[in-house]
Order: sequence, then structure tokens, then C-alpha cells
Amino acid sequence: MSDPASEFDGPWKEALDLYFRYFIELFFPEIDRDVDWERALEFQDKELQQIAPTAAAGRGIVDKLVKVWTRHGKQECVFVHVEVQTQNDPNLAQRMYQYNHRLEDKYGSMPVSLAVLGDYGRGWRPTEFQAGRWGCEVKFTFPVAKVADWRNKEHKLEQSPNPFTAFILAHLKTVETDRNPDDRLTWKLRVVKRLYDRGMSYTDLLQMFRLIDWMMTLPPDLANTFTRDIEAFEKEKEMPIITPSERLWKEQGRTEGRTEGRFDGIQLGLKLRFGSPGLDLMPRVRQLTDPSAVETFFNAIETAPDLGALRNMLPPQPQA
Repeated sequence: MSDPASEFDGPWKEALDLYFRYFIELFFPEIDRDVDWERALEFQDKELQQIAPTAAAGRGIVDKLVKVWTRHGKQECVFVHVEVQTQNDPNLAQRMYQYNHRLEDKYGSMPVSLAVLGDYGRGWRPTEFQAGRWGCEVKFTFPVAKVADWRNKEHKLEQSPNPFTAFILAHLKTVETDRNPDDRLTWKLRVVKRLYDRGMSYTDLLQMFRLIDWMMTLPPDLANTFTRDIEAFEKEKEMPIITPSERLWKEQGRTEGRTEGRFDGIQLGLKLRFGSPGLDLMPRVRQLTDPSAVETFFNAIETAPDLGALRNMLPPQPQA
């Protein structure tokens, strides 16, 4: 990928957590019409990890398991497994079948498995897995959404009332501008500035800005240009997206480009939001060894409802 490397996994994980209903509405409208969105969603990521320990372990793969309730007829719960695959993977169909089968064994009913293909080409579109011999056969089919189907539909994505379309536009332009950071800067500014015209709440505006900023990475010099341009734009709109202190810790955490730099940014962010109690988490933060886990925690500081939510993301307290 481009330099710096584009980031898809972390933004997709959080986007599904924050905007799962809008994701379903955009890509799977038939399911959207049958889900009772008045009932709370239950994310079952830990259960998915127990069923498939390798789920989301590789770069380019995001897995989510969500418990929803049907709207029509006899109400019942349905487990929805979503896999986002951002690279061409010949094992995707078999993996979809395996996870579906394991989840059915655990919960006693067949879940709904959905695949999202985030690669740039339009040709790769697996929708089924077949296996068998001597008359013993299995055929497993699953719905697929292809992000590349939205190519050359920028106007439609920008005009849609569904906020998830801003995230999809950011994904498309991140892929399209691979190895072309100047074009990426242009599109990143456009996608972010158009957020103001979508009628979002301030919270949604902040969340979506963070996800786009996280995904559409830029080299340090262009990142500084982006920051200056957005600051000027914020003054016009009289509605800043992030405060100067938040900007400081974001820059400290991101421009280093290394895990240690992330730790410095996390320490500053915890101090700014939670004071001394926040800094007490640093020994546990430094136990994080997976760079993607460090990045996820870094980004969660901004929107976590309380310190307890962040504490639950960390390994157990180190023993004295």
C-alpha cells in the first residue's frame, strides 16, 4: 500500500460498532426491513473469538457477530456474522462456511453470514462454498456486498442521508489514491468538509471525522497541510471538530508512526480526559503488544463514555 500504509481494519471494526444499522441499511436493505431496530443490538465479538480464535487475526480481515431481533411475525433473535475482507482471499468462501457451521453448533440455529469485499477490483465476488464426494455434498451460499460497486458514484454517496456512505466514500478514495498522497489529501479534505452538509449531530460528525482521519493516512507534511486547512474551514463554520488539546495528543500519537509514539499519545490523551486516574491505566496499556490493539485504544480515548469502558479494553492488572 501507500506510504504511510493505509489502515482499514481498525476503522471498519469501529464503524460497524458505531453504525451497524446504517451499514445494514446501505448494503443489505432486505435485512434492514426485517430487523427490529427498537431492540438493543448485542455485539458478540468475544463469543466469535471463542468459536474462531483466528477471526480478525490477519491484516485485511474484520469479523463481527451481532445479535438482532426480527420485526415481523414471531419475533426471534438472529445472529449476524459479518466479515469484511479488504484483500482478495481465495479462502474466504470456505471460512464463511466454517464459521457459520461452528456458530450454528454453539447457538442451535443457523446464523446469517454476510461478506463485505473491500478490494478495488470488481471481478472477485465469491458467494458460495461447495464440497462433497460420492453423493455426499454441501452447498453454502451467503450474501455479498462489494464496496467497488460504488465507484464513480461519488455524487450519490455524498447526497445520501445515510451517514455510512461517507465512510464508504473514504474507503473507496483511500484505495484509489494508493501511492498518490496528493490526490488523497484532496479527497480527504472533500470528504471531511462534506460531513457538515449531511445534517449529522455533532457526535456523529466527530465520530465520522475520526474514522476518516484514521483510514485516510497521509505523510507528515500533507497531514500538517490537512490540519491547517481543516482549522481554517472550522473557523468558517464556527464549529470545531476537535479541540486544540485533542489535536495535540492526536498529532503526538500519530506522527511518530511507531508503537512507542502511540503510547506517548495515549498517555497524553488519558491525562487530558481523565487526569491522574487515567494515567493509572498506563501499566496495563503497555501490556498491549498488537499494534492494531494499541491503535484501537488510542482512538477510543476520544469517545469512551467513561474510564471504565477504556479499562475493559485492557489486559488484567499486572501482578506485583
